[in-house]
Amino acid sequence: MAAAKIKKGDNVVVLSGKDKGQTGTVQQVMPKDGKVLVDGVNVMTRHRKPSQANPQGGIDRVPAPIALCKIALADPKDGKPTRVRFEEKGGKKVRVAVKSGETIDG
Repeated sequence: MAAAKIKKGDNVVVLSGKDKGQTGTVQQVMPKDGKVLVDGVNVMTRHRKPSQANPQGGIDRVPAPIALCKIALADPKDGKPTRVRFEEKGGKKVRVAVKSGETIDG
């Protein structure tokens, strides 16, 4: 299995779709499905009928998973989308932003 280029807690930029250009933080990664949950991006509304647990009912807004191919890591320097490569620094494998050369996880 390939190394994870996007991890929980990373800042990402949406590349395509209705939320194109928005940024957010990764809440959950689902590598088997090739999807991620990003806070505030791809938010779906769910209309709920009143029930005993929720007597008021109403509209719930929950983030839906978004495909990995539609997001890119935000460059730590300027926040623009960048690709990720791996380098060996100090005997440790670290992620590096291709655009700026900045280390992502130190």
